[in-house]
Amino acid sequence: MTRYPEFTLAAVQAAPILFDREASTEKACQLIEKAGERGATLAAFGEAWLPGYPFFAFGSSTSQLWWKAATEYLANAVEISSPTTDRLCAAARRANIDVVIGVVELDSRTRGTVYCTLLFISNEGKILGRHRKLKPTHFERADERPYGRLSGLNCWEHNMVLPGYALMAQGSQIHVAAWPGREPKSAPESPIALWPRQLLLSRAFASQACSYVVLASGVRVRDHVPERYRDLHAFNHTGESYIIDPRGEVIAGPAKGETILVARGSLEAVLAAKTACDVGGHYSRPDLLQLLVNGRPLERVIDATRLGSGIRSVADVPCDGTFGVRPPAPDNEEEATSKPPLEQGESGRQRQ
Repeated sequence: MTRYPEFTLAAVQAAPILFDREASTEKACQLIEKAGERGATLAAFGEAWLPGYPFFAFGSSTSQLWWKAATEYLANAVEISSPTTDRLCAAARRANIDVVIGVVELDSRTRGTVYCTLLFISNEGKILGRHRKLKPTHFERADERPYGRLSGLNCWEHNMVLPGYALMAQGSQIHVAAWPGREPKSAPESPIALWPRQLLLSRAFASQACSYVVLASGVRVRDHVPERYRDLHAFNHTGESYIIDPRGEVIAGPAKGETILVARGSLEAVLAAKTACDVGGHYSRPDLLQLLVNGRPLERVIDATRLGSGIRSVADVPCDGTFGVRPPAPDNEEEATSKPPLEQGESGRQRQ
């Protein structure tokens, strides 16, 4: 009998401590260790979990309170790499578990912009990579893990065909769908076309990708919001996390309240589903349809002295950190010199 890799998936459904990066990081580390104690192979958190979803964004930006909240939110963003991510990596290593967590990533150069980012951390405590929501310079990539190929997207990126297909074509087998955590009981009346649809879109991705999907949702109710900002609170995020199999069928959930939702999976189910319809393989028809992905990160600001031989325009200059703040150093010198930058990007997720 063929033996297929098996794994345990965990959706961590919990509330961060809003506007408090340090306290939220401590809670995340505790939850990572609890998921490890439950025997999880992978723990997934919701969108923008650390230090919390920007609930105030739906309020009026003409109020002074809105600007105070936005400013404090920016001050609590997460830089990659930083002591905050070091703590998350250490927790993943202690728990011997892979972690995918939504973070509000601070732009390390301007320190005036934040990104809705999925941070991927290995059970060895190393950053595998990051995905910035709707940012083509940090394009979608599936990471090879011992138990399968891991991918992830945020929220309504699951309603966009091309980012999802880019992952499916790379053979995604376990996918994290990170959501804020809100699922209305019924759809609004037509022609209103905007509501979360987190379960519908996550199940559709699972079926199309033939991949397990960990629908990881956050939790936020009015009492979680600091009293000074409660006037900006418009609705609750109640969670409703699920785990979905490669056929698109729910195998765990909905989760209620703060909890860790766990389900077992096997690559046998993934391979069976892909046998029926592998959209990136025998159903792809590249003779008719092809997706072109620009995986070369680009700089916003270029040192003109670098525009030398072989570089025709600024578009030919990759983002390698030679201008301004330098990116984190590679783990070892051999890794840094063994491949040119573009090949590194092709063979795995680039660290920047």
